[in-house]
Amino acid sequence: MLKTVRLTKFFSGFRAVNDLDFEFQGGEIRCVIGPNGAGKSTLFNLISGVVAPTSGEIWYQGRNITHLPPHRRSQLGIARKFQVPNVYRSMTVWENVQVPVQRRPLDRAPIARALPGGVRERVEEILRTVRLAEKRNYLASQLSHGEVQWLEIGMALGTAPRLLLLDEPTAGMTAEETRETARLIRKLAVDLAIIVIEHDIHFIKEIADRITVMHNGSVLTEGTVSEIERDPRVLSIYLGTTHDALG
Repeated sequence: MLKTVRLTKFFSGFRAVNDLDFEFQGGEIRCVIGPNGAGKSTLFNLISGVVAPTSGEIWYQGRNITHLPPHRRSQLGIARKFQVPNVYRSMTVWENVQVPVQRRPLDRAPIARALPGGVRERVEEILRTVRLAEKRNYLASQLSHGEVQWLEIGMALGTAPRLLLLDEPTAGMTAEETRETARLIRKLAVDLAIIVIEHDIHFIKEIADRITVMHNGSVLTEGTVSEIERDPRVLSIYLGTTHDALG
């Protein structure tokens, strides 16, 4: 579904992503982990078109999208939730979701076909999915931090994606919100391919089918949760902190 070939990105001489070969077949929840500065968010920026690569290629469903602008990638079915939530805070919860829904053909992508036909029905179903139906008339600025995270996921669903990129979806959430987010992601994975950047290893254990570990801008290793837990290279790059968390 998604492949990068020798993908590289320099920032003022710093190599944030380094000859990265990454493959994602879909049909699973893939978690991407790594220490700060490993290149995780830069990888998402490259996939979604927020930044252009210095060199290398990005392929999506057999198509070279390396030089496509972000809106074309969105039209092809790539949606993203950012690390810092990006919502319209002066608009209502309903309006935030309505904007992407009404900009998409109503028959696009698996998640779209699973929802009712009209814009209003689509928005209502998305709000129920992300647990915000009762707050449809709230301004986004009135939501808790965790609810804003859910709202941005709802906005991403409004674009009828096939591939959903979630950058630290539980950052700042309460323990209960984190549990609900895990349930939400597992539910969405029935219809969508999902890649998640996350630091909370307990959350990762709840959702991950497979983990990609990044280090110094490249893929260090990949495997199941149990395989990653036992990999001494992973323990080494986290200087012992991963060992404590995974234990």
